[in-house]
Amino acid sequence: MSTVVLDTSVIINGLFTDQVKSGNIRNLTILIPQAVVDELQSQASQKKEEGIAGLREIKHLKEISKNFGLKISIQGNHPSAEEIRMAGTGKIDSIIKDLAKQNQATLYTSDNVQHLVAQTEDVSSIFLHQATKEEDLKFLKYFDSETMSVHLKENLAPLAKRGKPGSFVLTKTSDELLTRDELEFIEQQILETSKNLESSTIEISKNGASVIQYKDYRIAITKPPFSESFEITIVHPIVKLTLDDYSISAELMERFSDRAEGIVISGPPGSGKSTLASSLANFYYNQGKIVKTFESPRDLQVDPGVTQYSKLDGSFDNSADILLLVRPDYTVFDEVRRREDFHTFADLRLTGVGMVGVVHANTPLDAIQRFIGKIELGIIPNILDTVVFVKDGQITTVYDLELKVKVPTGMTESDLARPVIEIRNFETNKLEHEIYTFGEENVIVPIGKKSQKIGIEKLAEDKIRETFKRYDPKSEVEILSDNRVRVSVDKQSIPSIIGRGGSNINDIEKSLNIHIDVVERDSSSNIISGDLPFSFSESKTSLILTVSREYTSMHADIFVNDKYVVTSRIGKKGQIKIPRRSDVAKNLMQLASSQNEIHVYLKDF
Repeated sequence: MSTVVLDTSVIINGLFTDQVKSGNIRNLTILIPQAVVDELQSQASQKKEEGIAGLREIKHLKEISKNFGLKISIQGNHPSAEEIRMAGTGKIDSIIKDLAKQNQATLYTSDNVQHLVAQTEDVSSIFLHQATKEEDLKFLKYFDSETMSVHLKENLAPLAKRGKPGSFVLTKTSDELLTRDELEFIEQQILETSKNLESSTIEISKNGASVIQYKDYRIAITKPPFSESFEITIVHPIVKLTLDDYSISAELMERFSDRAEGIVISGPPGSGKSTLASSLANFYYNQGKIVKTFESPRDLQVDPGVTQYSKLDGSFDNSADILLLVRPDYTVFDEVRRREDFHTFADLRLTGVGMVGVVHANTPLDAIQRFIGKIELGIIPNILDTVVFVKDGQITTVYDLELKVKVPTGMTESDLARPVIEIRNFETNKLEHEIYTFGEENVIVPIGKKSQKIGIEKLAEDKIRETFKRYDPKSEVEILSDNRVRVSVDKQSIPSIIGRGGSNINDIEKSLNIHIDVVERDSSSNIISGDLPFSFSESKTSLILTVSREYTSMHADIFVNDKYVVTSRIGKKGQIKIPRRSDVAKNLMQLASSQNEIHVYLKDF
């Protein structure tokens, strides 16, 4: 009788037993190494499915052996605990191969490496491999063109999310409950296919959990002891977008193209963050840039020219060492979660690599908050310059970060100046938050709208503004304390306000009996305090200046060029009516040769 030796792989997958049942193998002496039995026992004791399956397969093979003239025996010495622990490095495989060599037996295996080593050492070896065709994969039947993900759980009906990010429906694909046997069959198909296809990889494999990337399907398998029951979740992208498919302003597109090199894409799970990250990666690649990605698992839908990296030896830090040697222009870091991920992101950005990070967050501010504490506060603006928030598949908010040394908003004394990170809305350039150190804590302070002044404070502000209108009709007044104000004016007006040797400002301070800080007006000041757009018309009795209805009941100053004419209340429908026969109307008509010379400034601000 011929003699064969079975290794662990061919026992677990049952392919040798299938050959016996089909009648292809008869009248053999089968040697099962003791090392194989001990390895399977060790795996089964750890509640690993492959160990239990392998022991059951040996039992089944013994039960049917007499029907096919097979003689089965277990031979060899018990491996040491160290050899079992190092099974993944080839220790057990070496023991199996040596047993086949000693007995001049044929080695049956489903491990391609074991097969090649046996051939190298002149050991007769047969490689059993069952290729699963794509059309045979059972989980594919749950997908159609609108299916985003499929959720298969033991003793429940299969569920599918259909639609698109932000607009999907969770529906049953059938009423039949899934059994563990069905899920184990689907798992076995997936694992076998992933081992034999270059486009498929096992990204994570741990006791009770594994993640497989099969083509563009991301498959997460969980089972006891990690989860209370067997579950398979399969996610599949249904659309591949470009930046042209998003509602992106020309200014934001210009920033992506020329300035943004520290981008964070944030949003809740399933909002479309990774889809936008893929679009950006392809956008930069099509601009002639070298683009790489950091992903675990690798599931971004990118062009073939974009290389996708995973963790090297379990760490993105190791991947970063290799990345710097290939000199990329941009790197897309999908799913920045752990503390070490933030450090790697920061290190790469500070070396000059353009970075695009994907971060889970409920608000764009939460995405910035996740960097605080992990990275020194002062260098955050050097790492992040653009924060993009995605919701329901669309870009809803974009923040711009900049570091300045200033007195934080709401504080008055100049000696309180410190480094402050300004967070501005990119589209409006409006300051919305400030980050700075207060005491020993890093704080994020929202900058709210200025409240409308009333009472004595309103009268004082109006009086001071009247004083400075002759220098700058757009002057802005901020009361800092009972005896101190800040006046913001146009840069060109400052010399005339200060006067020679400060004589003019001293006179103004004496007359008002307060200290006045004269500063240049920020070009990003709220548009409400600027020149209001209006339309001019006439009726039989009035001259009518019509502004936006949102300013109804407020007051406005009317100027002709730099000459003050009148302050008037904005009436219903946003109209300012000036009686034709009034001195104001006559003065207005004499000073203005065209509508372009008339300016309306909101007073209640």
